[in-house]
Amino acid sequence: MSRSRKAQRVAPIPSADLEQLRCRVRALAENRPAVYRMTDAAGRIIYVGKAKRLRTRLLTYFRAEYPDDKAARILYAATDIAWDYVPSEFAAYLGELRQIRRHRPHFNYRGNVTRRSVLIKMSGGPAPRIYAGGTVSRDDLRCYGPFQSLGRTLEAVRTLNDLLGIRDCRATMPIVFAGQGDLFDEPRQAGCLRHEFGFCSGPCAGFVTEREYRLRVDTAAAFLEGRTIQPMDRVVAAMQEAAEAGRYELATRWREKFEQLEWLLAATSRARSAVDLLTFVYRDPGTYGEDQAYVVVQGVVRASAPYPATPIEREAFKGVVAGEAERPKPAAGPLPMDAIDEILLLMAWFRAHPDALGRTTPLEEWAAA
Repeated sequence: MSRSRKAQRVAPIPSADLEQLRCRVRALAENRPAVYRMTDAAGRIIYVGKAKRLRTRLLTYFRAEYPDDKAARILYAATDIAWDYVPSEFAAYLGELRQIRRHRPHFNYRGNVTRRSVLIKMSGGPAPRIYAGGTVSRDDLRCYGPFQSLGRTLEAVRTLNDLLGIRDCRATMPIVFAGQGDLFDEPRQAGCLRHEFGFCSGPCAGFVTEREYRLRVDTAAAFLEGRTIQPMDRVVAAMQEAAEAGRYELATRWREKFEQLEWLLAATSRARSAVDLLTFVYRDPGTYGEDQAYVVVQGVVRASAPYPATPIEREAFKGVVAGEAERPKPAAGPLPMDAIDEILLLMAWFRAHPDALGRTTPLEEWAAA
């Protein structure tokens, strides 16, 4: 947009006296870790943020230009700013995530482009799809991962879908299973060529029963959870048959499919192990010496408290740790849908701060100390 057109823009009247709000921030906010909330005239939380240095972070909002900067748009809609100081930057990340999850503020959900790791997702509906992506939608019932390479994950999922005949069409595609159509209906045609090529069982055109299609999806889920190696056995048999018949080009294509499934099997195993390894007591050093102890189980913070400094505090916290250590571990399966954000947050934190792993202790060791 040209400079002249920008000059013609008229900013709306802010919901609050910005100068008064700025003076309040300057007078009261300290440069320490915090989670802050911006509220509108009705008292609704419209944005939740985190800061390593609160005063510095909040003052940047008042220097933002409306309407180009998101910070200015949030500030113009807000009437008040409140904050809670936390012991450390890690506590700020965790507190922000949990408050966003609890309050679902407008600007966090409508204005943010959330960066995620690559996930393999299974949708709901009568004919579930299995696909890879970086965000979780309301239609997704299961998620696996995270994975590092989007390209390799897409290829492997495509191969898994092709071999099991699972659809990859749009979510809104009408589904008609075998036996559900009208007796006098005209013969239906699949909505894409994947059925003609033998890569889709055709749930859009009545070529497969609902039970048979569900068995295909269940097999894919079992593969992703490490409970079966199907359809790798089919790939191996087809590769050997092609090689024995001297059809080496076909055998090479089957080998490529085998390698993709082999990579996917190993990648899902690594992802499960990575989540399992995030089980320990983490001593997080506070910015001002307020160390915190976090009980982390499979990437989810189950409990936290000031790091015990006395024998009584230590015994009390040991009981909390022992209780978590005695809980039976869940069977290998998809990621818990209500904790994916937290698992990804902790993975990112310890990846970016490898020294923090040196301040972790296994639950069993802590409980027995």
